[in-house]
Amino acid sequence: MRNQSFHTLEDNTKIDMTPMLDIIFIMLIFFIVTASFLRETGLPLPIPEGDSQHSPEKVSLIVQVSETNEVLFNARHIDIRAVAVNLKREISELDNPSVIIHAHPGAKTDIVLQVVDRVRAAGIRDFVVVPLKEN
Repeated sequence: MRNQSFHTLEDNTKIDMTPMLDIIFIMLIFFIVTASFLRETGLPLPIPEGDSQHSPEKVSLIVQVSETNEVLFNARHIDIRAVAVNLKREISELDNPSVIIHAHPGAKTDIVLQVVDRVRAAGIRDFVVVPLKEN
């Protein structure tokens, strides 16, 4: 008799999984709906504010990127593909060349990065990108 009562007690103590599954299903719906509202954008590349830490004696060459994405070198418009050639010609006369890239806050980041790539292609490792101050 003792064994029979034990089996009946064990049969009556089953755990009902339905409420737990309901909660998991509701949480799943919540996370799916929440994730659909998240919009990830690209990594912003802010142009730093403020003045450069370079002294005027060290700065030798200036490249500007205007608001209309035009590239200026020595106060004349040049093609972006000619940046490296112009820099190589100018640095041949200098001992320790450095470059300041003045970028207008409205300039496209892609254009500024292309100028940076051209400066590196010219063999210049000492350069800085600073915002172009509007007059």
